[in-house]
Amino acid sequence: MISERLVQPDSDARLIVASRHEPEVFAQLFDRYSAMLYRYVVKRLGPEVADDLVGEAFLVAFQRRDRYDADRPDARPWLFGIITKLISRHRRTEAARYRAMVRSPREVVTEGPADRVAVGVSAAAARPALASALAGLSRGDRDVLLLVAWADLSYAETADALGIPVGTVRSRLNRARRKVRAALGDTNPLLDEE
Repeated sequence: MISERLVQPDSDARLIVASRHEPEVFAQLFDRYSAMLYRYVVKRLGPEVADDLVGEAFLVAFQRRDRYDADRPDARPWLFGIITKLISRHRRTEAARYRAMVRSPREVVTEGPADRVAVGVSAAAARPALASALAGLSRGDRDVLLLVAWADLSYAETADALGIPVGTVRSRLNRARRKVRAALGDTNPLLDEE
């Protein structure tokens, strides 16, 4: 086990180690990452359950802080791993959200600079196909794709979050990207020029 003196002063690991003796310190971790986790859950399941899941994720993290590997200064992969497991319990909600996105009318952005409007219109046009493609992915492929795309985790962080090898992350991400690309007609509507 790593000594508290060897952990970088502002690292997440230092906060977690310190919270073992001073539980109130753990609140700093919440302050750092709750908004990031909230946005991720909203994208996957919607705002209806985001507050509850983020709260539950931090409760789980707090309860497991004694088992945190203090050699890892960044707690993001650990927290995203916890939230991803909680999301998997709500898989039906996530699948229903994607089906609803397929059926929902396309949102058209009408304000802002011309480039922003064009991107918004293109993204809105692709939304139903993208939602359908995401709903059709296996849970493992979808988790990898969304942790990389929406949570902005690296391959190594995604592997850490899901407890899988980096090679598995690469293969799942490759497979997910191929399936999504095929569902979008092998084009990226944001890159197509007329």
